[in-house]
Amino acid sequence: MDIKLRVEEIQKAFVLHLQGGMVLPVLSGVNLIVHAGECVALSGPSGIGKSTLLRILYANYKPDRGNVWVEHRGEWVNLLQAKPYRILEIRRSTIGYVSQFLRVIPRVPAIEIVMEPLRNLGYPPQECRLQAEAMLRRLNIPERLWTISPTLFSGGEQQRINISRSFICPFSILLLDEPTAALDDQNRKIVIELIQEAKTRGAAVVGVFHDREVKEAVSTRTFDIPKEKIS
Repeated sequence: MDIKLRVEEIQKAFVLHLQGGMVLPVLSGVNLIVHAGECVALSGPSGIGKSTLLRILYANYKPDRGNVWVEHRGEWVNLLQAKPYRILEIRRSTIGYVSQFLRVIPRVPAIEIVMEPLRNLGYPPQECRLQAEAMLRRLNIPERLWTISPTLFSGGEQQRINISRSFICPFSILLLDEPTAALDDQNRKIVIELIQEAKTRGAAVVGVFHDREVKEAVSTRTFDIPKEKIS
């Protein structure tokens, strides 16, 4: 299988400036390879750094040491050395990220938020709208809410908007941080289907799944975050 993501010797600690400069070790010696068509479920107790690792893979956090290589448009790019414009380019076309919380500009309608990833790729406006409408229907977002800002939605509805905008594009890498945490059984099954479809088309998926049913349904293997802490 084609490799889409390589993680090499990642180390990360946080400095707590309001606690006298205390250093809080989080990740140490993380190595991971993810292939096209597989879903790797990050495993380990709460606080071991699963969400932190996902944020590093999305270049939201910069590790203290190590490399994160992604296959982008036929070439390998080290996210930790890439210029900001290159990271934005990679996020537009290669890496999708479903975080635990929806962060959007207030007053922007839900359908516009879901359409945005396709617009960034240059899709025609009508096609963007049609695909966004189809995704919103699939995830059971009522049409009356499409023109309303999702900042006014319930937690489950916000999460479905989060999922919609990441799965609407054929990203080759998907990072999922508890994507079904706020969802009911019906919508949880739909998200499982979306993840399975992404794997079938060759996406490399890395996720945190606290829901055992979801984890067992979508993951092809489990990756245990190393427990050794930074000395």
